[in-house]
Amino acid sequence: MSSITRGVRRMAFQALFQLEAHNGQGLDLIARGLDEEHPTVPANDRALAMKLAQEAWANRFEADKIMAELAPTWPAHRQAAVDRAILRLAHFDMTKGPGKSKPKVVVNDSVEFAKEFSTEKSPGFVNALLDKVLKQVLGAVAGSEETQ
Repeated sequence: MSSITRGVRRMAFQALFQLEAHNGQGLDLIARGLDEEHPTVPANDRALAMKLAQEAWANRFEADKIMAELAPTWPAHRQAAVDRAILRLAHFDMTKGPGKSKPKVVVNDSVEFAKEFSTEKSPGFVNALLDKVLKQVLGAVAGSEETQ
């Protein structure tokens, strides 16, 4: 799998947002939308973005559960749809993604997406939650290195 750049991650976020809006339906329509909106982006990058979005969508219940544990007063149904998509994609990318992304880069990109696409308070919210996920991910990596 190709490395995940901010541009690919941004397209994946956009596709994931659309997947939620269409309740997981309309993959062809969403893919065509990416093609039309990003015609100069290589086709393999657009395909990677769609794959990430689909996998994050499939993993959404796990991501939502983790976010609810980390912020019990802000479960998924109370989050802005943009924030929810950002958090779901970041969680997938950091925990189950293809392994090419550095977790700190994922957090940084996610905060930038919140600044660009969401509310004034969203970047802080996204950063706070993903910082907790980052600590879990880094702790798991350190723990697995100790057992080797």
